[in-house]
Amino acid sequence: MYPVTLPGRVVTLREFRSDDAASSLAIVGDDQVTQWLSFDSRDLPAARAMIDGAVQRAQQQPRSEYYLAVTDEHDELVGFARLALAGVKAAKLGYAIRADRWGKGYATDATRRLITFGFEELGLHRISAAIGPENAGSLAVVRKLGMQLEGRLRDHVFTNGAWRDSLLFSLLEHEWTSQAAMQRAS
Repeated sequence: MYPVTLPGRVVTLREFRSDDAASSLAIVGDDQVTQWLSFDSRDLPAARAMIDGAVQRAQQQPRSEYYLAVTDEHDELVGFARLALAGVKAAKLGYAIRADRWGKGYATDATRRLITFGFEELGLHRISAAIGPENAGSLAVVRKLGMQLEGRLRDHVFTNGAWRDSLLFSLLEHEWTSQAAMQRAS
C-alpha cells in the first residue's frame, strides 16, 4: 500500500519525502527528543540517510513498515510515527514529536490514527510499544490509547552512552474495537 496519507484530528500522517531531511533535524537531531528514543541524536547526513531509507522502504513490496511523517495543518513536519510489521499480524509502534510541539495532542492523535490504520486497514491482531520508564509524556499517550502494560524489558536499548530499560505495552485488535464502540456510544 503506497502512498499512504492518514488524516487525524490535529495532524496528518503522510509518506516521508526526500526534502523532509532538514526539517527532521528538529526531531532526530534534538537531544531533548532523542533522550527518549532508541537512537542517539543524528546530524544532517544521518538524518538524510534515515529519510532516504524510509522513502525507499515505503516502496518495497511487501511493505515491512509504515514510517510516516507527522505534519500539522500547514504540512510542517512535527514528528514521525511508525508501525514496524513484526511476526504474524503484529507490529511495533514508535513515534516522536518535536520538543516545541509537546503537550498539544500531536502524539496521541498520530498514534491513534496509526493504530486505527493498523487494525482496520492492515488487519493486525497486536500492536506493541516499548517506552522508557522515565518518559512520562509517552507513558501517558499509550495509557490514554488503552495499551496494557506487559512488563519491563531490562537493558533493552543502548542509547546516550548507557543501557536503558523499556516498559512493554500492547493492544489487541478486539480491545481497540471495544474501545472504539464505547466511544461512539457515548
